[in-house]
Amino acid sequence: MADDITRWSDELARDPANLVFLMLGEALRKQNQLGVAHRVAVKGLERHPHHADAHDLLARILVDLGDFDQAFDEWDMTLRLAPGHVGALKGMGFVRFKQGRLPEAEEYLRRASGDATMPDVGASQALRTVRQSGAFVAPVPAPVPVPEEEPATLFARVLTGAGQTALLMDASGLVMAGSYLLADGSDVASEVGAALSGVSDEADRATRHLNLGEWTAILVETEAAVIAMAPAAEDGLLLLAASRATPLGLLKRLLGRCRDTAREWMEGRPS
Repeated sequence: MADDITRWSDELARDPANLVFLMLGEALRKQNQLGVAHRVAVKGLERHPHHADAHDLLARILVDLGDFDQAFDEWDMTLRLAPGHVGALKGMGFVRFKQGRLPEAEEYLRRASGDATMPDVGASQALRTVRQSGAFVAPVPAPVPVPEEEPATLFARVLTGAGQTALLMDASGLVMAGSYLLADGSDVASEVGAALSGVSDEADRATRHLNLGEWTAILVETEAAVIAMAPAAEDGLLLLAASRATPLGLLKRLLGRCRDTAREWMEGRPS
């Protein structure tokens, strides 16, 4: 992460209009360098005032700084620029929950849950929690109202769009973390994991046979979604699925975030 921050800082210094400020600001936020992250986001917005993701970035930083009202306003602007922006809807639902305005929180999360074919995992989980108990625990540091570090919702804090889902599987295809919810709320993660058992080994054999070195990622486009896979610790496999509208560059960045999240989670598990 430190190397990425240095590289992105250098790129932004060379070209102040570079959109790399989005990744830099998010990385600084995750490192809890909130003052610097805030300055990066504000400077970026000065050059890109109509960029929805820039307003979304600033809103997430403001939430971490405890400024919920201003964060809500930034997410409101995000929605004006990009109607249906899932990250903004989830964030606004989080703020309204923190303010005790549960009906409004439920409505924002319902809108964030996505369409019937590929619902947003984090928003769907948060919505069910709000409806069932009227309360939930906010994760740290991301403004997504889901239980912190529950295996089934591990990746909810890094996935930002409708139709995005991620699974972490061990060498035998057993799902260790993540979930894959269908429109009826059923989780088919176990079935997906079983179907992908052995994929990592096959990728290893193929790259060795072709003298390509160790594999780091596989991207697949299907009729329904784009899929990204990467090797995980202990011969495991990480799967990320997103809608076909997702740019491949964004898919790669999301895969990197999921890989970091999975590594941190595995390192923090009891031995």
